[in-house]
Formats: sequence, structure tokens, C-alpha cells
Amino acid sequence: MDSVDEKIIAELTRNARISHAELAGRVLLSRNAVRQRIERLERQGHIAGYTIVRAGDDSGDIVSALVLIYRQDRMRGGDVLAALKRIPEVVICEVLSGDFDIMVRLEAATLQRLRDIWEDIAEMPGVRDTVTALTLSSVVNRTRGAGRGSAAPTTTGSPPGDG
Repeated sequence: MDSVDEKIIAELTRNARISHAELAGRVLLSRNAVRQRIERLERQGHIAGYTIVRAGDDSGDIVSALVLIYRQDRMRGGDVLAALKRIPEVVICEVLSGDFDIMVRLEAATLQRLRDIWEDIAEMPGVRDTVTALTLSSVVNRTRGAGRGSAAPTTTGSPPGDG
């Protein structure tokens, strides 16, 4: 799996019903190339029943971390936020009050990929420092759209169309 496949999976994770045409525009490929990649990801088991299956160990676990970011300039740090939005493994990015400027939750297929992303973030222009904590276990994982005390379903419906 390459970075384009990761972007495709990230987009399908956000909206599994996205059309091939729209997905192609987001990952900068032709519609046909996107269709072929999706079919290959299905054959390889990365996409099953239109529930995204992230690489990891056999249990489907992923490696995650929280990265707290200090920016050089809090008021003019929009470039850092824009760069973070382009990283598919960034699943949460929030601007904070208090000591830290930004909190990012990363979810990656491997510890090495997590480390690569962390290094990229640390080297971004406008980032002064980072503090990183690996997630050891997840006790509560609620989706905002789901009602209190219930988990959101992981399946997202029908496959993307050619629209």
C-alpha cells in the first residue's frame, strides 16, 4: 500500500459512499485509476464489506498516539493546521487553550509510520516543539454523532459508485 492508497482509504473512511469521480479529484487520479485501486484494495482485504479494515496485527489493531504541538506563533500558525489536515492518519486535530496550541490524534498501521509522521510534524515550519504519548489501550471510544452511551456503527452502507 502506498500513500495514494492511504489517502483513498482515509477518504472512504470519512465517506464510504463517495463517488469515484469525487474521490479521484481528492486524490489527484483519474476515475478509472481510483476504481482499479479500490478493486485491488478489496482483493487484498484492506476494504471488506465497505467497512475500512486498517492494517495492523491480526486483531485489526492500529497504533495511535496523541501529539501536543507548540507553534512558533499561535495567531499566525495556520500553515501548521493546513499541513496537518493533509495527513490522512490525523484523525483528530484541535486547537487548544492553555499551555499547548494543538492536540492531534494519529492512527497509523505501524509504529514506524507513526514515527515518520511525528518526525514530519516536528520538522514543519512553524512548529516549535511537540510532546507525544503513545496510546496503550482505549477505555472509551465514542463517536460524536452517536447517542450517549452507544457506539456508532462501523459499516457505512453501499459501495461507492461511479457518479
